[in-house]
Amino acid sequence: MHHDAILVTGGAGFIGSHFVRAWLAATPGQVVNLDNLTYAADASGLEELRDDPRHVFVHGDIGDENLVSSLLQKHRPTAVVNFAAETHVDRSIQQPAGFIRTNVVATMALLEALRRHWQALEATSKGRFRLLHVSTDEVFGSLQPGDAPFSERSSHAPNNPYAASKASSDHLVRAWHHTHGLPAITLNCSNHYGPRQNAEKFIPRLIACAMAGAPMPIYGDGANERDWLYVEDGCAAMRLALLKGNPGQTFAIGSGTGTPNLQVARKLCSLLDQLRPLEGGARHDGLIRFVADRPGHDRRYAVDASKLRALTGWTPAETLESGLRKTVAWYLQRSVDATPAPRP
Repeated sequence: MHHDAILVTGGAGFIGSHFVRAWLAATPGQVVNLDNLTYAADASGLEELRDDPRHVFVHGDIGDENLVSSLLQKHRPTAVVNFAAETHVDRSIQQPAGFIRTNVVATMALLEALRRHWQALEATSKGRFRLLHVSTDEVFGSLQPGDAPFSERSSHAPNNPYAASKASSDHLVRAWHHTHGLPAITLNCSNHYGPRQNAEKFIPRLIACAMAGAPMPIYGDGANERDWLYVEDGCAAMRLALLKGNPGQTFAIGSGTGTPNLQVARKLCSLLDQLRPLEGGARHDGLIRFVADRPGHDRRYAVDASKLRALTGWTPAETLESGLRKTVAWYLQRSVDATPAPRP
């Protein structure tokens, strides 16, 4: 697989751009990056790839079958990694139509373009081709206290429009595999975090509020638990799943530990207390405010990644503490870089 091209969809987004950079750093092959550049794309994440001839950026939509087909013909990738999706739960509650359009309808168009391309390949290429479909643990719904973590055996039971649209995409990928033989592997990933994440998401929003001295909003009672995975650890897991997984397999990817939202906020506050203390000895956790809960808010997620670990030996390199420290340091550095130098 080494000198081959891969096609990454949604490769300008948060996880996608980290994956593209990690892939280019680890392998000599080419990456064709198809992204629609919605509000969630992060241009800075691609900036450092501008001069890398192995990174081919294409502005376009996975729902455009003709475009996808022409890219497959031209670059003949050995793998397609699909990150392209609408992903923000709050936004999906307000405006579900865009989520159905991208995560369901456009995903089906992508699958059809891939199927036609794959079916026409000669035997060796056909046998090597893979689709890696990147999805979420949110498709499994919510865990009750005491429930075992989500795994590949968990049933789909989505509770919000975003999760329902991603569950639909999982079902479509499964159906195209079972009906047509399309060699797909599906990943159900826990919440990723790290540098360059869109400011609407939980951790960057809290960091931005704290740095601005603004109230840090926490839904409900702050006891909702998420399984947080540092983005570079997630990308390493994805690469291993693609290289070692078999068509038709699904893998749950996460750190294995759930952390309540309030505890995450407090960890961020204590990091900021250390790295950028407030004047007069005040503490950042004085900024935490509880706000009305989101409708249908899942109580608890945790993910058991032992299937992937057994196959590949993958294990996260970062703890939540070390990953949050790197993340906060990045945001602090960025705010320093963004401050114009004082005039002489």
